[in-house]
Amino acid sequence: MSLAQDIAILKQIPTLSDFQDDQLRLLAFSAESMDYNRGQRLFDQGDRADGGLVITSGTVSLQTRTKDGFEEIERVGQGTLLGETALLAENKRPCRAEAVDGVRIIRIRRALFKRMIQEFPELAQRLLDQRAQQFRETVSALKPIGEKMAELEQINAERRVRDDEKQS
Repeated sequence: MSLAQDIAILKQIPTLSDFQDDQLRLLAFSAESMDYNRGQRLFDQGDRADGGLVITSGTVSLQTRTKDGFEEIERVGQGTLLGETALLAENKRPCRAEAVDGVRIIRIRRALFKRMIQEFPELAQRLLDQRAQQFRETVSALKPIGEKMAELEQINAERRVRDDEKQS
């Protein structure tokens, strides 16, 4: 795949969509391209995550460990960023990733990504804004659940009081 094709794919990734073409070119040129054959493992659940992987071609099976082995939870393909959080912070891989067919990825190490946002502080600000928006959306989505849990806790507290009164 050409550098121009890699840049076009990177531009589709929401986390990278605000990068300018020259920044994406630098990222694509500095990142590592890797190929995997059918059945090869890109990473395993619990592995240290040192960056993100952008799928440029092929399909990847994401699997989680169960008591009976591994179970597929999703299939992803071209234009998917695996390990978005790992671009910014040390963590572990939450699942296993295995090539369903021939897969090509661009591996963006955290050190490279951090160097990019240090050299282009406006990118860091946009990433911070994106994360803040994601957090607001998550809080908003969880608010009804929190309200329902508070309601259930109130019902349980009232039930405990009644039960205590009955026992007295």
